[in-house]
Amino acid sequence: MKKYLIGASAAAVLALTTACGTGDTSAVDSSRSTPPTAAGEAQQSSHNDSDIAFAQQMIPHHEQAVEMADLALERSTDPNVESLAEQITGSQDPEIQQMTGLLKKWGAPAAPDKSDMPGMMSGEEMRQLEQATGSEFDVMWLQMMIQHHQGAIELAKTELKEGSDADAKALAQRIIEAQDAEIREMVGLLPH
Repeated sequence: MKKYLIGASAAAVLALTTACGTGDTSAVDSSRSTPPTAAGEAQQSSHNDSDIAFAQQMIPHHEQAVEMADLALERSTDPNVESLAEQITGSQDPEIQQMTGLLKKWGAPAAPDKSDMPGMMSGEEMRQLEQATGSEFDVMWLQMMIQHHQGAIELAKTELKEGSDADAKALAQRIIEAQDAEIREMVGLLPH
C-alpha cells in the first residue's frame, strides 16, 4: 500500500513538473507571466498618435517662443518684460529637451513644419517684431506672446483629451498651468 501512495504522489509531482516545463501555460496564471518591471515599462511607454503630434507640434511652438524671448532680452526697455522672457526661456528649453526625448523613445520623427499651428507667428509678424523698438516693441511682444501662449494651451488641452502617454499628459498639464499664469502676467503689463 505504501508503494502505491508514494507512486501516486510521484506521478502527481511529475505531472505538475511536466506541465510547467513544457510550455503548457494552462496551469500557470497568465497575469503573472510578465515580470513586474517589464509590465511597468510597457505601461509607461504606451503612446498614441496624439502624443506624437503633441510633441512634434509643441517643439517648434516652444522654439518660436524662445526665439521671441531672446528678442525681448535684446530689445525690451521694460524690466518686467525681460524677466518674463527669461522665465519663458528657462521653462521652455527643458520642455523642448523632454519632448525631443519622448519622440526618440517612441521612435517618431522630429517636428514637422511649424507654420500652421495655433498661436504661431508668421514670418511677416516675426519681421515686424524684429523691426520694432522701445515701448512699441514691448507692447507688440506682449500681444504676440499672449496669442502664442493661447495656441500652446490649445495644443496642450488637445493632448490631455486625446493623448495616452502619462509623461506627455503631465507635461501638457504643466504647460497649461504655467502659460495661463504667464498670460495673466502679460495682460497686466499691457497699457490700459
